[in-house]
Amino acid sequence: MSDPIIVIPARMAALRLPGKPMADINGLPMIVHVWRRAGEAGIGPVIVATDSDEIARAVRQAGGEAVMTRADHPSGSDRIHEAVERFDPEGRHDVVVNVQGDLPTIDPRIIADSLLPLADPAVEIATLAAIIRREEERTASHVVKAIGTPIGTRRLRALYFTRATAPWGEGDLLHHIGLYAYRRAALRRFVALPPSPLEMREKLEQLRALEAGMRIDIVTVETVPLGVDTPDDLARARTMLAPAS
Repeated sequence: MSDPIIVIPARMAALRLPGKPMADINGLPMIVHVWRRAGEAGIGPVIVATDSDEIARAVRQAGGEAVMTRADHPSGSDRIHEAVERFDPEGRHDVVVNVQGDLPTIDPRIIADSLLPLADPAVEIATLAAIIRREEERTASHVVKAIGTPIGTRRLRALYFTRATAPWGEGDLLHHIGLYAYRRAALRRFVALPPSPLEMREKLEQLRALEAGMRIDIVTVETVPLGVDTPDDLARARTMLAPAS
């Protein structure tokens, strides 16, 4: 049996929505909403990895655990790796689930779903995807497409991830959801690898793992959680999380 830990990387340096982890959503900072939903997944402890005293203070005031990390990490994966090594140097937690800090409406059930592929010892990393329903998203470069070969119900082995419209031909396209469940050893290996050619070309970090021969499996879910990147996204999140009248 695995012993997972959920880590939420959060920093204040977002360009399109500065300070977004602390953006108010109906009286609570966004990062607290994400922390609460991660806890509702019920799969293990939740920590927030941050270089911001303000974020750490907000999480702790809400009753959560925050781990301070360096400010110069090139990616969220590097930040969560440092946080896990600080929080759990004994290595008790053998699976690390990376939940992005800008998903305040995420369904806790899909966080738990990310663990399903790791029942297979050959799988090193697991992630999520959902069928694209809106025609404009099929060609949008900001919507990352997951390409995989089916290996079971709601399950694919990842072959590639791209911003292009792919695969070609008739059929569904999959919108990749940037939530990952890593075996602890796989995360350690991943952050030690240099950026790969396709990763730099597509600007997709997960391609580094595929280029290194690491196995990623995909679980399909029904919906894509709202990622808050702009003021309009923030307004949508406030509406979605507004208390029922």
